[in-house]
Amino acid sequence: MADIEELRQANILRNKSHLQQLGILHKQASRAVSKAASKSSTKRRKLDLPPPSRSSARIASAPAKPTYNEDETEDKPSRRGASKARKGAVKIKAEIEVPVEPAVPVKDIETIRAGWTAWKPEADPPTRDDDSVFHFPGHPAFRPNKSPEEMLREGCFGGSYFRPLFSRRLGCTIQDDYKELPASWYEGLDVGTFLTSPNYDPEVNKYKVKCGQSIEEWEAAGWISHDHDVRGWFQWYCRFFMGRRCEDDERQIGRWARCAGETGRWRRSLLKKYVSMGVREVFDDGEDEEKGDVSPVQHQTCFQWAYE
Repeated sequence: MADIEELRQANILRNKSHLQQLGILHKQASRAVSKAASKSSTKRRKLDLPPPSRSSARIASAPAKPTYNEDETEDKPSRRGASKARKGAVKIKAEIEVPVEPAVPVKDIETIRAGWTAWKPEADPPTRDDDSVFHFPGHPAFRPNKSPEEMLREGCFGGSYFRPLFSRRLGCTIQDDYKELPASWYEGLDVGTFLTSPNYDPEVNKYKVKCGQSIEEWEAAGWISHDHDVRGWFQWYCRFFMGRRCEDDERQIGRWARCAGETGRWRRSLLKKYVSMGVREVFDDGEDEEKGDVSPVQHQTCFQWAYE
């Protein structure tokens, strides 16, 4: 038995010597070490979570390609059960002040400003039919039934649409541009309440509710065409109603159609509620009180898209 064990040990030593001479033993050992290191690295990567992301002024003002799809996101309810990490990101964003620099050269800003008021009316005023629908020559699909003046007088955008507005994109404050509107549109109105209020007041709105996003949010999302209308859709509508025509018309009309046109999602939703609830008007005081009211938020949203 001792002879057999000695022979076995001799064979092991001899085979090990052969493997070392061929370099095989070294490769196997290196491969094993590499595999262990890779496994350890993989585990560490899983534990190295990225820090919470935050939205900086640079990102908000970056000249990225606009999507112009606020009709797909505006007024959507926020998701419940937001993660703790996301909440942490919001807290960080609120605490850190980031310097804001314009994304547009100053010399171009002055050119853009001049373009807002340099236009001349090119089209005749719209006509209005017996159903109160407006018709604009050359734009048969655009058929709102509320004028800008009616919207201002009846209450829209919390009375704050023409407030002093700081544009992160342009790096400047826009104010007093409501004065380009016909004075008859706001004659007799408290301008500080219905047009330039620094704070959004739902009680000013026709349906006494808050709806929609702020101009700052529209700008951050890339929905504002600064060359044309720094405040967004309603400002475009005012100027279009006054006879201006520009390259942004088709986009803005398309946005209106997707929201308040005949197949627009807000208009369809509103009419479906009327049909399903049997409501004859916004606040139906009929005999059946259990049917409830059609959502004032939906009404205010459509109203701010010039449809009622």
